[in-house]
Amino acid sequence: MYVYILGGFLGSGKTSLLMKLASMYSERKEKVAIIVNEAGEIGVDGATLKAQGYDAIELPSGCICCTLSGSLTNALTNIKNDIDPDIIIIEPTGLALPNKVKDIVHKSCIDEDADIIIGIADIQRFNDLIKKKEEFFTRQMTGSDFILINKSDLATPEQINDATSWLKERFPAKDIVPVSVKDGTNLDRVYEMMQ
Repeated sequence: MYVYILGGFLGSGKTSLLMKLASMYSERKEKVAIIVNEAGEIGVDGATLKAQGYDAIELPSGCICCTLSGSLTNALTNIKNDIDPDIIIIEPTGLALPNKVKDIVHKSCIDEDADIIIGIADIQRFNDLIKKKEEFFTRQMTGSDFILINKSDLATPEQINDATSWLKERFPAKDIVPVSVKDGTNLDRVYEMMQ
């Protein structure tokens, strides 16, 4: 069983990527389970995913790397016992630290084959984010196995180059890939990196 954790600030495109990944794995006839962590009381993502026919568990009103860590552990155990999927995709709230989520996955004893954190940066809000929340954003991306610069279809080559340079300077060992989850640009490369 593979566990994928999507990390990124609010509005970076985590849910859109989650939908693409779930669809891709379902087309390959692999069983997918999804855990969505909503910060608010009403979980739109969870309802949308269930309507699409996915096994989705919602953990609302809190953060799974802090106040809801026990709930995440229980959810993982229940998914393993009840669904036994090939793939689990976890979408924490945009305020979570994905490396803490990964620690909880390790402690849950679900016997995963691999776990990968996919960091997602929104190119449209990249400069504002690093001006206002640089420390938090850096901590959020630290545990990522690779980082996607999303919404590349809405950016100039200069914007992509600037964001790539900034990220490469701080995370020299990580692959940085410009993508557009919306139009599918470079998603084939992302799928290859997830293997």
